[in-house]
Amino acid sequence: MASRREFLHAAMAAALPPDPAMMTLAEAAEAVRRRKVSPVDLTRACLARIERLNPALNAFVTVAAEQALAEARRLEGRRPAGPLHGVPVALKDLIDVAGMKTTAASAIRKNHTAGEDAAVTKSLRSAGAVLLGKLNMDEFAYNFTSETSFFGRTPNPWKPDCIPGGSSGGSAAAVAARLCFGALGSDTGGSIRLPAALCGVVGLKPTYGLVSTEGVVPLAWSMDHVGPMTRTALDAALLLEGMTGRRCPLTTRVAAWRLGVVRRMFFDGIDREVGQAVEEAIRTLGRLTAGVREVALPALPPMPIIRAEAWAYHEPELSGRSGLYHPRTLREIREGEPVRVGEYARALRDLDRARRQIAEVFRDVDVLVTPACPLPACRFGSNPDFIYLRNSMPFNFFGIPAASIPCGFTSEGLPVGLQLAGPALGEARVLSLAHAYEAVTDWVRRVPPTA
Repeated sequence: MASRREFLHAAMAAALPPDPAMMTLAEAAEAVRRRKVSPVDLTRACLARIERLNPALNAFVTVAAEQALAEARRLEGRRPAGPLHGVPVALKDLIDVAGMKTTAASAIRKNHTAGEDAAVTKSLRSAGAVLLGKLNMDEFAYNFTSETSFFGRTPNPWKPDCIPGGSSGGSAAAVAARLCFGALGSDTGGSIRLPAALCGVVGLKPTYGLVSTEGVVPLAWSMDHVGPMTRTALDAALLLEGMTGRRCPLTTRVAAWRLGVVRRMFFDGIDREVGQAVEEAIRTLGRLTAGVREVALPALPPMPIIRAEAWAYHEPELSGRSGLYHPRTLREIREGEPVRVGEYARALRDLDRARRQIAEVFRDVDVLVTPACPLPACRFGSNPDFIYLRNSMPFNFFGIPAASIPCGFTSEGLPVGLQLAGPALGEARVLSLAHAYEAVTDWVRRVPPTA
């Protein structure tokens, strides 16, 4: 395994950029460690960008400027507390931070203030992170366009009349526009990977259960994941370490790895330019590894788990306060009411079976490759269908780690994402392959015109 400092040596040999917020998370953490920049410098740089760009981007719904600066000052000059020491990050607004609002972007919770930190928030603090505030999202994480928030929509930083994806749209937009060095999102059917793909950042859905969801507003607890959204794969590994307290060591030795491309269903209806970018990325990965072969995934029967569990969570509010929901959110939630107990029980049995069967696929390959999304970002108001989540949702059922990484742009300047998936607890494998790909391409270094 190559050391993290070896990965960063070349980057840190250069002078710091005029705007410290333009550094990657890994570069910023190393700069703090070497005392080339202070936590206060990084925090002020992010807050300045938030003040300048957020009025149009609407990515942050809560900016905790005073608290963030106070924490940055406390960390100033201290020995690093963890891998995120002094680095400003932000959280999707369904993750509790003590004393800060957790609204889940809903009028129902607009005045809800968290009494204590979520488990993952506590981990971030232990790792030395500076918490900048909360990020916009689709209401209760129940959409994928970032149009159903109580706070209004979040534009795509690459093309403001287009969706950033959802439900973690604010997290993706904030990372892409360099408002923070990393962000946390949640993913029940693709809500980290879809916005990562459409906004040109890295988004990782970890193994189910690796990151605690205690203190996180649920959508469907059997499928919910909390994960990092960053600019690079190395950044994602660092942020994941801060979220879990577990090492995520990357390697550059990927030449012997076998890749499996899943074409059945995943390439159906794919946009021509998205397909071209994905195929070129697959060819590049084939040259970096032992080669690519086509594989198939275990079948997934219809599963009503999300609908049933969302209904169970929201049912107490629906009798008297249903008018406070966005109409689309309310319609989706009510689809869970007719699900019968037996149907739900069988679905949980099938979910357990699928999570055991997927392990068999990795006897023949090391990493799976698919398009992250078959289409580029669409215009606001176009009412897109669930093809946008089709490629991401299977990996929520399987519960294995899956990431979207940037792999190109369309002629309209919209990002394209490539999805990599590994076996359970294979986050380091997924991110190592992503890191190897980033080393021979420049997609992660591109900055949106609005930034």
